[in-house]
Amino acid sequence: MKVVDDARPVYRRVVESFLNKFFPSGYPYSVNEGYLRYTQFRALQHFSSAALSVLSTQSLLFAAGLRPTPAQATAVSWILKDGMQHAGKLICSNLGARMDSEPKCWRILADVLYDLGTGLEVLSPLCPHLFLEVAGLGNFAKGMAVVAARATRLPIYSSFAKEGNLSDLFAKGEAISTLFNVLGLGVGIQLASTVCSSMQGKFVAGPLLSIVHVYCVIEEMRATPVNTLNPQRTAMVVADFVKVCFTLQHVLLFYFHLPNFFNCHPTQTGKISSPADLRYHEDLLFPGRLIEEAGNVKVGQALHRAVRPSKLRELKEIFPGEKFILSPGNKWTDLVLEQNASGEDALRAWLVAAYASSMKKSYHESTSVTLQDAYEKMNSVFDPFLSELQAKGWHTDRFLDGTGSRFSW
Repeated sequence: MKVVDDARPVYRRVVESFLNKFFPSGYPYSVNEGYLRYTQFRALQHFSSAALSVLSTQSLLFAAGLRPTPAQATAVSWILKDGMQHAGKLICSNLGARMDSEPKCWRILADVLYDLGTGLEVLSPLCPHLFLEVAGLGNFAKGMAVVAARATRLPIYSSFAKEGNLSDLFAKGEAISTLFNVLGLGVGIQLASTVCSSMQGKFVAGPLLSIVHVYCVIEEMRATPVNTLNPQRTAMVVADFVKVCFTLQHVLLFYFHLPNFFNCHPTQTGKISSPADLRYHEDLLFPGRLIEEAGNVKVGQALHRAVRPSKLRELKEIFPGEKFILSPGNKWTDLVLEQNASGEDALRAWLVAAYASSMKKSYHESTSVTLQDAYEKMNSVFDPFLSELQAKGWHTDRFLDGTGSRFSW
């Protein structure tokens, strides 16, 4: 849009021009909560990463013979070094399902691997006789980092898209990355020619830039409201939903001797959490933790390991027509999903496990009776629960369980 006879102050025109070039159209109304914080730390992340890459490149040139050194870097060595990056990409490309399930965790891991690779390159002048090995290992780590970063980019941007504006988000995000990469390269050149012209300077600046880099990507991921269902987010949603109902049940049981569990209406349960509500509570480093309030469910075990053959028929009768099998154990409950199970099927299973866990503590019934009662309870609350989840922005059509085993009849 071009404004005719623009009477706005110069600083206002500069600010709005910057927003138009580097933020999605209609910002801030066209994106979900957290996008500004995500963008701020993403800009600083690229800035520190670009500066760090200059230091690593300088060290590689030193190691390859830019100054007197015992290193004998041949053309073959450089080709082999670059080939290690492709090997890292190939290995990491096989982990796409895990990245779909945990894009935040893998995005952080990508930056850690990238800094590990650049760190090895920075250290290469200390062992010029091992140039190929050190530089090759560094490139291997960076190759894995590139694939993980690119593979997780789309689900992260998708979580911010609010008006079908994914391409606009992506384009403006890349514009910000490019701008701050250029600024970071400038600062890196300045550092390389001054305080980092020696290895001692690199030992100070390198770790500092790496810490800033990783911290920024962690904050980016904490700000990202991913709206797809994976094991951790499903467990957190269910835990919040059943929390108040469990509390009400225990009060009635222990103080008034009224086991009124099944009269708990959905509106009396805990809040239905939105993706933005859960984003700061996700465990980004160890996403596989069990959540007691959600029934300590563990998903992905092979059917023959999760369920004894003698119990399989009984469990199928408890859950008629369902696309899941629940097998309670001493420490956790195994959940095995059918091949085409959706996010709704996973939510149904998790609710049954959560209710069964609470009933087991209160009533001490047999496992089969407890599961049957929990299944009936789940059916009574599931429709309003699902409707509210979808209204909060959750995508319930798919369940991203990584490489978990599934079964088919």
